[in-house]
Amino acid sequence: MLPYIDAFVPCFGMLALGALLKRKLLPHDVFWAGIERLIFWVLLPSLLVAAIGSVKLGEVPILGMLAAIWVGLGSGTVLSLLVSRRFRQPHASMTSVLMGGIRFNNLIGFAVAGAMFGLPGLALGAVSSGLIVPFVQFVSNTAFASEKGFRPWPILRQIMMNPLMLACVVGFLVAWLGGLPPGVKPLLESLGRASVALGLLAVGAALSAGALTDRVPLQLATAAVKLLLVPAITLGICLWLGLEPLPTAMAVLFMALPTAATSYVMARAMGGDAPLMAAITSSEHFLSILTLPLWMLLVKMLTGLG
Repeated sequence: MLPYIDAFVPCFGMLALGALLKRKLLPHDVFWAGIERLIFWVLLPSLLVAAIGSVKLGEVPILGMLAAIWVGLGSGTVLSLLVSRRFRQPHASMTSVLMGGIRFNNLIGFAVAGAMFGLPGLALGAVSSGLIVPFVQFVSNTAFASEKGFRPWPILRQIMMNPLMLACVVGFLVAWLGGLPPGVKPLLESLGRASVALGLLAVGAALSAGALTDRVPLQLATAAVKLLLVPAITLGICLWLGLEPLPTAMAVLFMALPTAATSYVMARAMGGDAPLMAAITSSEHFLSILTLPLWMLLVKMLTGLG
């Protein structure tokens, strides 16, 4: 039990500290906006390139992880759309439910993966993130564009210019070429470590307990899809394919994460239901305090993971 305490208490403690700092010491939104921009454009891409670039691709069951993750994401997309229809939500609210059902806060994933499994966990976590990002970017952007008619080239251009997408592509290319050169690797690793701590503080600052009262049944239904059904489907596919314990754990962990805090920014910028997105983001983060440790315990029981 001690490894779980050491992994999850610092992670969620940083979220709580971020909320406290926003309330008491650093209340100005412009400060947190600058931090989020630094993380999104520099620090997190550095982490992805360094972690994915250190992977020996021939030793990673990428096709198995891809199958498990994309089946889980596809199921989450369908289930999110069904939830939106069941609650008779307009298009703007549908996009928020959809992002709540498939987008993920990879900063929490990296914090837990690194604390529990060290560098191997970070590397496979980065692979999981690299497999998730293209899918969720395509689906999210397509959902927003669908109201005005599907135009593939603008959507693809927007996806390919996303810094996280570019970082994943560069990371896999670096891994294929044999890794980062001396000097560059420790630089990117240092920047990547900064992304986790600053990112968790920024996510905590963005959460709002007051948002939890907005359309509670819809929030809970969306959280059930993201935190329960999607990781359950992913775990089932991993077990069916016979993936090794650590790849299975990282695939399930990253699929069980709450939605990204940047989903609110995306909803506000692209015409989504921003208040609902804020509510879903907050409720999923609070609920994941319970669900994430339980998923890791279940994976350990089913796979014998050390």
